[in-house]
This record gives sequence, C-alpha cells and structure tokens, in this order.
Amino acid sequence: MSLDRKYFGTDGIRGTVGQSPITPDFVLRLAHAVGRVLKRSQARPTVLIGKDTRISGYMLESALESGFNSAGVDVVLLGPLPTPGVAYLTRAQRASLGVVISASHNPFADNGIKFFSAQGRKLDDQWECEVEAALMEEPVWADSASLGKTRRLDDAAGRYIEFCKSTFASDLSLRGLKIVVDGAHGAAYNIAPKLFYELGAEVISIGCSPTGMNINHEVGATHPEALIAAVRANKAHYGIALDGDADRLQLVDASGRLFNGDEVLYLMVKERLERGEAVPGAVGTLMTNMAVELALQEKGVEFVRANVGDRYVLEEMEKRGWLLGGEGSGHLLALDKHTTGDGLISALQVLQACVRSGQSIADLLEDVVLFPQTLINVRLKPEQDWRASTELAEQTLAAETALAGSGRVLIRASGTEPLLRVMVEARDAAMAKLWAERIANTIRS
Repeated sequence: MSLDRKYFGTDGIRGTVGQSPITPDFVLRLAHAVGRVLKRSQARPTVLIGKDTRISGYMLESALESGFNSAGVDVVLLGPLPTPGVAYLTRAQRASLGVVISASHNPFADNGIKFFSAQGRKLDDQWECEVEAALMEEPVWADSASLGKTRRLDDAAGRYIEFCKSTFASDLSLRGLKIVVDGAHGAAYNIAPKLFYELGAEVISIGCSPTGMNINHEVGATHPEALIAAVRANKAHYGIALDGDADRLQLVDASGRLFNGDEVLYLMVKERLERGEAVPGAVGTLMTNMAVELALQEKGVEFVRANVGDRYVLEEMEKRGWLLGGEGSGHLLALDKHTTGDGLISALQVLQACVRSGQSIADLLEDVVLFPQTLINVRLKPEQDWRASTELAEQTLAAETALAGSGRVLIRASGTEPLLRVMVEARDAAMAKLWAERIANTIRS
C-alpha cells in the first residue's frame, strides 16, 4: 500500500475549522472509517475521546461520536483533557483507541484530530493509510441493534492527575516552592494547578480561564513573556508554561531565565546519571543545540539526531531501546514514565531533580552553555535546484571546516514554502552569523 496520505500530516489531521477537512461532515465520515478499520480486528471496539478548550471542540466531538456509533463502536467521552492524558487513559481503560480533538499550539480558529493506539502510542503511517482507504469506500451504517453507545468517564481529570503524581518520587514534595503555572487557556487549565498544589507547592495560575476562543492567545509555551512577567511579579521560584494540549512546556526560573527543551533533556539525563541509573543514549533533532550534544558525550552518553517532530524522536528512541529524547520546542519524552510527550510529567522530572539536589535549574545546567545560533530563511527562485549547486556545497564545506568541533551547519528546505532554512551555530556568535550570511548569499546569487 502506498504511504502517500491526503489528510494525515505529521501529527494527525489539522486545519482551519469550517474549511476542509475540519468540517463536521468530514469528521463524522472519518470516525466511521476509523470504526470500520477497528472492527476488522475487534467485534465491539471502544474509543476514548478527549479535547482541548476550543469552542469548535463541541461540534467535532459530536461528529466523532456519531461517526463511531454509526459503525458500531462504543464511545467514552473524557471532556477537556491534555493529549498525554488521553494516551494514558486509553491504556489504563483498555480501550481500543484514543482520540484527541486539538490543534496544539495553533490559534483557536484551527482544530485537529489525532489518534493513539490501545498502548497509548501514536499510530503508524500504515494505519493512517488504512483509514484513508476506508474513507474512499461507501459507508456501511450499523442497524439499530448494532449501534455503538456513548458514556462519559467520571473524573478523567482526577485519574490523570494521580498518574502524573505517580511519576514524582514518593519521598519528595514541592513544599516551600512558589510556582507560576500557565495553562495557555488550554486542556490543562484545571489540571496543572491542582497537580502542583497537591504535591505541596504554592501555585499562582495564569492562562487558566478558557473562553473557547482564547487558547494560546498571548499565554502558554508559545508566548513565554507572560510567564516570565508573572514569575518576576510574584517572586516565584519557578514558572511552567504549557501549550494548548499540554504535551510540551517551557520553564522559567526566579531570575526570569527561560530554559528550552534541549536544556531540559540534558538535565533529565544528568539527574538519572547522578542517581546511578544507566543512560546509554538520548535522542534529539536536527535542531538540537550542539552544546547539549557535546555535554552528553562528555558524560559518556551517545546522542543521535532525528528529523524535527516528536514522532520521529519517538521512532528513533524505540528503535534503539532508549528512554529519553526531546526537542528544543519543549516536547520531551521519558518512556519509562509515559508512552508519549507530556509537559506536566517533564516539568515534574525537572522539579524532582531540583528538590532532590537542593539546586536550581541554572545550577544543574552550569556545565552547559548553549551555542549561539543564526537562522536565515532564503526564498528560492522558481526551479532553483539548490542541491545541485557546487558553489553552495563548497561554501558549506568551508563553513564546516572552519567550525570543526565547535559548530555546525544545517541547511533544510521548508515543507510548506519555497524557502531554504540556513542554520549555523558556533561557540562564537560572530562566527555563526558570518557563516550563515555567507551561505545565504551564496544561495541568493
């Protein structure tokens, strides 16, 4: 079967509400097609449906429910719940499939649908192709006696909070810490503050008042300025910002310093090593800062880069049997804690390291100083074949030779625009800027 997909992207199906494919008629047909695929291997499948706080979630939830019921599939509604919460409950409830209605960090006018397997993992390309093939077939509506039923799971949020708490050392607490929690007016608005409060912290909440139309608006992981300001204003020890579906995070310390996912990944590795755990390797992406790679290598930890996207990080981790990986954007994976990226659990791993050591995040990251990066987007001319350019190859080689061991060059095409992204990082910011501009000028000429 060809793996070319019409609807599925790198993280489910996403788009603007009211425009194809994010319309109620398509979503109903999608659920019906998924239901038919499930019924090939199960007589009476059950799916869980969770969502973020977008106003369009009500409409899409109803469409999914009808589509699944019409194929003879039972539905359990979870209400607003972080994406990793849906993944956890799918596994815990022994459901056939988990469904999330969310467009993550996108503005409220967008929405999307993504799926988790019965094991709480993202489904593979082959499964998505089966669903797309089923979408092309005529629907086969179940008769009245065979229709699916729907119920709501009581206290889905409370069950997920308890799961998150179970990943934090039972002999530690967050007492004495003042933490600002920014829920991005998203799926964790009611969960994140309770989680940290129940572990003993004094919690100040921002971005926890969803209206259905303010998700990610000037708050959350994509707008950390709000978190930085609130941490300083409240003289808090730490700040934690999540995105709309709470699978990624940004962290801030008392000084207002922002820590990215690359630094958090290093800290998670370091904490385990200091507890005597074996960490054979960690997975980052093409964009992971080279300083983190070198620091991990100094500790004897192998580092491998995957393509940008948490699903590619996860694939590489599973292939190698490693437990830790992540992206600079704040998607972190600890596979001995959860099957998917989880902003809350990642935050707890960092806070656990701080509490256990009695040190701040900055102290724990003292041996990592991120390399400055220069990123330049160069618009390509029609029919311009940059891969065949000998001048670009020579200039890139010259840069790599000059930066050997103290920097690197990454050139990659945009997946959505006729742009070439030139990224150079080096210990010296001036060197990074110099070589990025030279390479960009070579492409332009």
